[in-house]
Amino acid sequence: MAKPKFDGVVEAVHYNSDGKVKWVRAYVRRGAIFSDRVLIERQALIDQIKAGKNFVTGKRLPMMGGTFEVDKPVRIAQNNGKEVLTTGEPREDRDHLDGVPVI
Repeated sequence: MAKPKFDGVVEAVHYNSDGKVKWVRAYVRRGAIFSDRVLIERQALIDQIKAGKNFVTGKRLPMMGGTFEVDKPVRIAQNNGKEVLTTGEPREDRDHLDGVPVI
């Protein structure tokens, strides 16, 4: 079985009132398997991406264990000198993970 080309799958996001990600709910790869759902705060997610980890948006397929339907990669972009988390082009000074449910 081929090793997944991502280290984490962001399933849901919670934003602060200023438009920045407060935390994400994600699955994180631990060797050959994925963790249960974990909450990752914004700075911890940024640190992991800067360390070379690849996070994507998506969801776990029911009854399929560590199989995911993945969508877009999560990346850090610079906008007006500030770091923003995005799945596309940065919008203003706000984080934007397109297609990820907000909770």
